[in-house]
Amino acid sequence: MSMVRLIAALAILGCMSACGGDDVINQTCDEPRRYQSVVAGKRVEAPEGLDALNEFAEMPIPKAEGATVRPPGSRCIELPPSVGTSK
Repeated sequence: MSMVRLIAALAILGCMSACGGDDVINQTCDEPRRYQSVVAGKRVEAPEGLDALNEFAEMPIPKAEGATVRPPGSRCIELPPSVGTSK
């Protein structure tokens, strides 16, 4: 029974120590991320004898327009900007 209590106590201490620490995470968004260097790939073409793909079934990714520029050294945003039309 004492071995079970010892294991339980060590598990609790391990979980509590994982949450500890007073260090501030210094994370800025100035460094480019992997997903920011992605380029559009080659379109899929149907082989001869098969129907062509429907161009209207694709989901186009819109370009960001009117986005505010972050000052250098600022922290990353916590939530993405709202999506919608503002007309």
